[in-house]
Amino acid sequence: METITIETQKIETTNPATGKALSSYPQMTDVEVANAVRNSHKAFTSWRHKSLEERGEIIKNIGKKLLEHTDELAQLMTDEMGKLLSQSKHEVELCAAICDYTVKKAPEQLASEKRELMNGGEGIITYSPMGIIYGIQPWNYPAYQVIRYAIVNLMAGNTVLLKHASNVTGTGKLLEKIFNQAGLPEHAFQALIINHDQSDAIIKNNLVQGVTLTGSPSAGRIIAAKAAKVLKKTVMELGSNDAYLVLADADLEAAAESCVKGRIYNNGETCIAAKRFIVVDAVYDEFKKAFVSKMKALKMGDPTKEETELGPMARKDLREELHQQVIESVEKGANVLCGGQMPQTDGYYYPATVLENLKPGMPAFDDELFGPVASLIRAKDTDDALRIANESQFGLGGGIFSKDKEKAIELAQNYFDTGMVFINSFGLANPEMPFGGIKNSGYGREHGGFGMREFVNVKSVILSE
Repeated sequence: METITIETQKIETTNPATGKALSSYPQMTDVEVANAVRNSHKAFTSWRHKSLEERGEIIKNIGKKLLEHTDELAQLMTDEMGKLLSQSKHEVELCAAICDYTVKKAPEQLASEKRELMNGGEGIITYSPMGIIYGIQPWNYPAYQVIRYAIVNLMAGNTVLLKHASNVTGTGKLLEKIFNQAGLPEHAFQALIINHDQSDAIIKNNLVQGVTLTGSPSAGRIIAAKAAKVLKKTVMELGSNDAYLVLADADLEAAAESCVKGRIYNNGETCIAAKRFIVVDAVYDEFKKAFVSKMKALKMGDPTKEETELGPMARKDLREELHQQVIESVEKGANVLCGGQMPQTDGYYYPATVLENLKPGMPAFDDELFGPVASLIRAKDTDDALRIANESQFGLGGGIFSKDKEKAIELAQNYFDTGMVFINSFGLANPEMPFGGIKNSGYGREHGGFGMREFVNVKSVILSE
């Protein structure tokens, strides 16, 4: 009798600094995926009834365990996606801070509310957990992206399934291990190693109550449509082309320094990174000189070395896509002020690059450049700068550089069409403030306590007089 051998599909990870293989992980079978969903629901039936205090103790312990694993987790993130090791360590610290803030904020966000009714009766509003929340997460912040949605949902009483980006599979599995070590009930958080078809099956599964994705607008449209077809609520945190406005009264040296950091932090692979630098005509040439000089001076190299300021891009295909965007922009009339050449080295490095003379129709003007390429755009004045910024298809973050803080606040509040605006600084996540965007940058909010109410049942309990 002939023996039939079924090969197990595997996911391979690669070190982008060297281009060499790191690890191999077996993909789950369909049966294993179905069991994972059932186990997650079973965990939910008991986790949902834990008090906020009981959940909070475990969430706080997750934060502590993350810090205890800082070196291991940071090294793995750097090995898998190429971020500077120092930034990987900061990412772990941010994750622990999110745990602490969530526990602190939960009693306020999730407490039941009483209301007197017009007919003399009494109403109670309660925020009940929904069940399994499925997260599809990207590679650029391998720990933070997971912690951002998982911790608030666990705090709310939901259980969590994760499909992490394949190139950071190891980080996803290590986080699962840390969560379990912290005392989280078995199966309340599971990192799944699955393909797209299996992911689609999870979205359709009746036990799954919500879907959240961080990724590109194209991915967001696909996943949101699949979830909408089965009437599942979604949160979408998508890409952007964040504009940073340099006004006539800005401290140009400080602005140039912040803009460089904002562009190349995390090797430029950040949805909320500074990408378009819209500078008013009065100070354009002076800012350009300082900005280009600082971009040229950046030290690119091994992300584990302390002196390195710019590491490799996460994958070969991403570097090629970025370079093609640069080439197409140049073919349409853009000028390269520095960088723009593919290095002939091992690993997926791309130099800090500045483009100017940009117009609508160029990738560097219209689209998100997910890497260390800056778009320098001249504006007539403040009104023109805001017009250029707001005409984008995106609306995640942005920035204003001005010595007049009150005027900058007014512009940010009343004229800047984005979910977040940073004044005299560049964008980084803050646990105390809501994170999210508008337009093609998605919908829904995380952080600031808002994420705890994204996937809860806002339930009315009404008592007659």
